[in-house]
Amino acid sequence: IMPYQTGVDSTKLMNISRRVATVSGFAVQFNKAIVGKNAFAHESGIHQDGMLKNAETFEIMRPEDVGLTETNIVMGKHSGRAALRSKLENLGYELGDNQLKDVFVRFKELADRKKEIYDEDLIALMRTAADPENDRITLKSMHVVCGTEGPNVAKMTLTVDGTEHSTEQTGDGPVDASFKCIKALVDHNARLQLYQVHAVTEGTDAQATVSVRLEEDGRIVTGQAANTDTVVSSAQAYIHALNRLLVRREKGGSDKREISYKDAG
Repeated sequence: IMPYQTGVDSTKLMNISRRVATVSGFAVQFNKAIVGKNAFAHESGIHQDGMLKNAETFEIMRPEDVGLTETNIVMGKHSGRAALRSKLENLGYELGDNQLKDVFVRFKELADRKKEIYDEDLIALMRTAADPENDRITLKSMHVVCGTEGPNVAKMTLTVDGTEHSTEQTGDGPVDASFKCIKALVDHNARLQLYQVHAVTEGTDAQATVSVRLEEDGRIVTGQAANTDTVVSSAQAYIHALNRLLVRREKGGSDKREISYKDAG
């Protein structure tokens, strides 16, 4: 109507919304306009009837206008790399061969644990991708004992700058015990500002996406991880945040000091 151009590519809205959610550590609420999970969902009978007759009755824009695409490709443990690449491209992700190789390995691991792989599961895989070049701390193994009786115990082995270190800690719950293991092995002064968990999809086998925000000397970093085991996902998110904190230290001009650790046996 008006003789002006904005230059806005609306098909990128969904992708940039996911990026903001990743950086901030806050998931988009389901009822959020345009980018929320329920923005193009209709349950009411009168709404469904109107949609079947004319989609413009209740939708002033199409899902594809904001970057949502629908495909009939069902992802599972027998899916190949070509199908995964196509599905990720439909979700707005363009991967190189090396990136696809890494994501495909983690996709297969997830498919072995879950019967159905939803789009949200794939998005979680992309949001929590590892960075081997910058990850100086990695989770080698962990074992947690928890319940209504007795202490909650976590045993953990971390690989720090290529060397393995192990410890065992007790805590007020499995997550607290796991975080104490990391604190015991990687000595740092970062303060936990945020710990947030939400399920990626429905079902008891749903992935839990955990966000951890740390603050140290004015530096604020957010780590995220997704796993069908909430405690493992929590530990991975904490480690992810620590790795980002170490990168921020170096980029901030501070000396590249070695990670101090305490071998707690």
